Amino acid sequence: MLLVGTSSAVSATIADYPVLTGQAVRFAIGAAILLAVAHRVRGPRPSARDLLLLVALAATGLAGFNLFLVEATRHASPAVIGAVVGAVPVAMAIAGPLVERRRPGRRTVAAAVIVTLGTAVAAGLGGAGAAGLALALGALACEVLFSLLAVPLLPRLGPTRVAAYAAALAVPMLLVAGLAVDGTNALRAPTAGEALSYAYLGVVVTAVAFLLWYNALRALGPDRAGLFAGLVPVGSLAATAALGLAPVGGADLAGALLVGAGIVVGMRRPRPVTSAALRAHSAWRPGRAACYGPRMSTNVRWYQRFTLAPGGAGSHER
Repeated sequence: MLLVGTSSAVSATIADYPVLTGQAVRFAIGAAILLAVAHRVRGPRPSARDLLLLVALAATGLAGFNLFLVEATRHASPAVIGAVVGAVPVAMAIAGPLVERRRPGRRTVAAAVIVTLGTAVAAGLGGAGAAGLALALGALACEVLFSLLAVPLLPRLGPTRVAAYAAALAVPMLLVAGLAVDGTNALRAPTAGEALSYAYLGVVVTAVAFLLWYNALRALGPDRAGLFAGLVPVGSLAATAALGLAPVGGADLAGALLVGAGIVVGMRRPRPVTSAALRAHSAWRPGRAACYGPRMSTNVRWYQRFTLAPGGAGSHER
């Protein structure tokens, strides 16, 4: 996510090149690298269901996201777009567990809210009409689908193949969209400086970042991995400061600190309940029938009866 954040600083150097065509070039470079790596890793071929999910992933999470983003910039300020799209951690914290058929964790949702507040502080405030807000929300939905549609694909195809196939499928979609928006100007050759910028976007921000992200998504789950989406503006801030494009303000630092605090809260695991803690909680004493009284919770009574009782099945630590 830090690598993805650096793309905003690099994008300033390619502002004059057709946006959608440039994204197609970027994904083509990334896909070529990822497909070369995937060729060396054994794995099953995509099924018909896998192909449908991959097409949906490319159409929404890659092509659709860029289309919404381009149109949103015409109706809303970058600050508003950044604040809306910055709500990805909250959306992932709620929708991710539901996709996996489990309850959203209260700690993760609370941490996601902190991360989103940090993103909003870093992005600042700006103006937007109804159309700009709707387009920014569309970009937010596509960004969430970039991860959620990959969840059922990762166990079968693996991160490398999912990233490679999605990037490759997005290329023709973006080329068609670029021709529709920019006409024949979409096919002009990039300058040497633009080509260098797109090489960075294709290698680092697409091939490397996508591979890292899908590995993290499989290891952490969509809800906890989604917290790190808040690092995108932090990466943008670091790259902007490193290139000397703009000074770093107090709001930028405050937002980065909030993002970091939210990630720390969300990644913490609750302490496991030990037998000693259960005994202390219930004030258990051997030989006293009152220890099974109505004031004691059902879980503690069950634990004592079957685990702590002399000769019980669980007289050892479980």
